[in-house]
Amino acid sequence: MKKLTLEQKASLCSGADFWHLKGVQEQDIPQIMVTDGPNGLRKQDGNTDHVGLNQSVPATCFPSMSALGSSWDVDLAYRVGVALGEECRQEKVAVILGPGLNIKRSALCGRNFEYLSEDPHLAGKMAASLVRGVQSQGVGTSPKHFAANNQETRRMSIDTIVDERALREIYLAGFEEVVTTAKPMTLMTAYNQVNGTFCAEHDWLVNRILRKEWGFQGVTVTDWGGINDRVAGLLAGQDLEMPSSGGINDRKIVAAVKAGRLDERVLDVAVQRILELIFRTSEVLQADFRYDQTAHQALAREAAAASTVLLKNAGALPLKAEQKIAVVGRFAKQPRYQGSGSSKVTPSSMDTAWDALEAALPPASLVGYCDGTNLAEASALAAKADVVLVFAGLPEQMESEGFDRTTLAMPESHHQMISAVAAVNPQTVVVLSNGAPILMPWLDEVNAVLETYLGGQGGGGGVVSVLTGQVNPSGRLAETFPAGLEAEPCRPNFPGGSASVSYAESVWVGYRYYDTARQPVLFPFGHGLSYTTFEWSDLRIVGSPSAKEVQVCLRIKNTGSRAGSEVVQLYVRDVESAVFRPAKELKAFTKVPLAPGEEKLVEFTLSRRAFAFWDTGAGDWAVEAGAFELLAGASSADIRLKTVVELTSADQLSSWAHSLAKTVPEYYQPTQQAFVDLSAAGPFARLLGRTPPLRDRLPKAPHTRLSTLQDIQDKALGRLLLKVIQGQMKSMFGPETDPETWAMMQAMVLEMPLRSLGLMSQGKIGDGVINSVVFLLNVGIRSPSN
Repeated sequence: MKKLTLEQKASLCSGADFWHLKGVQEQDIPQIMVTDGPNGLRKQDGNTDHVGLNQSVPATCFPSMSALGSSWDVDLAYRVGVALGEECRQEKVAVILGPGLNIKRSALCGRNFEYLSEDPHLAGKMAASLVRGVQSQGVGTSPKHFAANNQETRRMSIDTIVDERALREIYLAGFEEVVTTAKPMTLMTAYNQVNGTFCAEHDWLVNRILRKEWGFQGVTVTDWGGINDRVAGLLAGQDLEMPSSGGINDRKIVAAVKAGRLDERVLDVAVQRILELIFRTSEVLQADFRYDQTAHQALAREAAAASTVLLKNAGALPLKAEQKIAVVGRFAKQPRYQGSGSSKVTPSSMDTAWDALEAALPPASLVGYCDGTNLAEASALAAKADVVLVFAGLPEQMESEGFDRTTLAMPESHHQMISAVAAVNPQTVVVLSNGAPILMPWLDEVNAVLETYLGGQGGGGGVVSVLTGQVNPSGRLAETFPAGLEAEPCRPNFPGGSASVSYAESVWVGYRYYDTARQPVLFPFGHGLSYTTFEWSDLRIVGSPSAKEVQVCLRIKNTGSRAGSEVVQLYVRDVESAVFRPAKELKAFTKVPLAPGEEKLVEFTLSRRAFAFWDTGAGDWAVEAGAFELLAGASSADIRLKTVVELTSADQLSSWAHSLAKTVPEYYQPTQQAFVDLSAAGPFARLLGRTPPLRDRLPKAPHTRLSTLQDIQDKALGRLLLKVIQGQMKSMFGPETDPETWAMMQAMVLEMPLRSLGLMSQGKIGDGVINSVVFLLNVGIRSPSN
C-alpha cells in the first residue's frame, strides 16, 4: 500500500477490461480474472468484447439455480460448488459471479431461473453451501444481486420502494445467511435503487448492514455498468467498479482526493480489500490443475435427477419394462437446459432425453418419436403406445435476463400438443422444461407431470433415470406455482412504472401470502411426490426451551418398497402477535434418505431468530413471549405434525409494533386489494411512514443522465441515438447471433440509462458528451425532418 501512488490506487478500483481486475506490474500486483456463473463457468473464449457475450470455453453446465433450489439438498449444493471451484482453478478464474439469491417476488421475473427460491431461509442455506463448496478450492464467489433486485424491467434505474421490515425479513435475510456463515470473498451490488439510493452507493445497505452488522470483510463489486456516482460509491463502501470505465472514474477518484472531497483513507481501505482478493486467489491459481470432466458430467446428471419434482402421478410412473413408449416434443431431442443471458454456458457435453431413453429401455419399447408440431401425427403415435412422454415447456425467447415475462402460459402450441396426445392416450406423462412457474390448463387430462426446470447438460440422463425408476424423485418446489397471474400478491405493482416499483405487499410474498390468505394455488411451496411412502411421527420438544434455542425432533419412516428421500420442512407460527405475521414460515429443513422399512430420528435446533420479527421501531429483531406452533410438513400446505412451544422473552416491543394493528389493519388479513392503493392515505404509505414516490416519471419532466434510451424516444435525437447503438450492436455480434441473445440485448439497450454510454464506449464517450446529449434533449433540438 505504501508503495502505490494515488493514481495506482485509484486504478485498482475498476476493471482492466470486461473480465479482468487491473494489476500494477511495477509493484508485482497481477491481474486476476472473474467470470459469470452461477450454474457453470462462462469464461469468454479469446479476447473480450464490449459486452462480454462472446463464445465461452466449454464447461460443465449444471442445473439452473431454480432447479438446484428444488433439490433442497445442501450437501449436493456444496458438491456442485466444489466442482465449479475446480473448473475455475483449471481455467485460471479467480472469482465466479454467483450464486443468485434474489427472492422470487413474482413468477414473471425473467431471471427467476437464476434464483433459488421465494423463501429466504431456503435460498440462504442453499447459497451458503454452494459458496462454501466453491471457496474450498481457494477461489472466490460473488453472491448477487444486493439488494431487492427482483425484476428485469428497468433494472438499471428502477427505484424499489420497500418497508424496512420486508427488506430485513424477506429480501436481505438470504444474503445475511451467506455472508455470516459462508464468508464469500466478494459480493455484487445490484443495479437498482432502494428507497431512493442506488445500491452501489447505498451507505445504509453496504457500510451499515453488510459490513458493520454482518461483518462482511470481502470486496463489494458492482454489477457490470452498475456504478452511478463513483466517489459516492467509495464513500458508501463500494470497492470495485466493473468493468473498465476507460479511466474516467479513476480520474474522478483522484480529483476527489486532491480536492478534499474524498479522504484517501477511504480509498486505502477499498484498495486493501482488492489487493487481499488478488493475492489470495492468484497464489492458488499459480498451480496447474485439471478437473475430472467425467466426474463432473456424472455430478451434473445426479444433480438434475435430484432436482426433478414429481408434481402429479396417477400411476403412470415409474415406467415399466414391458410397456410401449412414445415420445412427443422437440425438447426430447433438442433440450431446453439453461437460461439465456449472462449465465449461458457452453456445455462440455450434452445428454438428451431421447438418447438416454434409447440407452435405458429395450429396443422394442420405444415405438417412435415426433416433434409434436403436427397434432395428427402426434395423436397417431400416441395411440400406438401404452405410455406417452410429452416434452414441453418454455422456449428460450420467453424467459431471459433483460426482460420479464408477460404471461404464465406456455406457447399455445405446447398446450395443444399435450391435450391432443392426452385425448387419445390417458397414460400421458408431461415432462416440463422451464425456468419458472407456468399454468397447466391440461393438468386434469394427463396422468403424471415431472418438473425438471432447466436441468443442465445432464438433464436428459437425469430425467430418464427418474422416469424409469432408477432414481426415486425427491425434488420439492422451492416456489409456489400460482393458480393464475391475477392471484399474485404483487400483481398490482409488478413491474411498477418508469420511475419506481412499490413492494406494497410487504412480507406477503409467495406461500406466506397464499397460506395466510387461504388462496388456492396450482402447486404449493415445498410440494413434490415420491415413488414410495413415508410415515411421520413423534414431533416433540427436546429438553427445556432456552432464551437462545429450541431443540426439536421427529421420526420419519419409509413405509414403501423403494428407497427414497423425504424432505422434512419445519415451519413456525406465532400463535398471537402484536404485528402481522404469516400463518407459517420455513425455519429449518433437511433431506432424509431412507431404505425400505428404515426409520430415522430427525433433529433440528431453532435459534432465537427463528421466532423473531424485525421491529422497525426498535431497529432490531424481537421475540414476543408466548406460544409458537411448530409445524412439520411435506409442503407448506401438507402439514403432518404439530406441537407448541412456550417462549419467554425479555424483548420490549417498540411503540411502532404496538400501534401497528391500528396503523395498518389491512395487513392483518391480507388481500391483494389492500396493496393497490399507493396514495398518501393508503395502507402502504402508512406502513412505509411516508408517501411512496411517483410510479412514473412525469411526461414533461426534464431528462437526466438516468433517463433511459426508451424514455427519450419522443425526441429525434433519442431515436437517432438508439439507431446508432443498435447498429453498433449488430456489427459487434454479427448475423450469427442467436435470437434469444439478440432479444436480451435489445431489451437491455432500451432500458440503459444515458450514463451507461461511457461503459458502452469503453470510456470514449465522456461525461461532457453525455451532459451535452441531456442538454440537447431538454432544449428540444429538432432535426429538419422532425
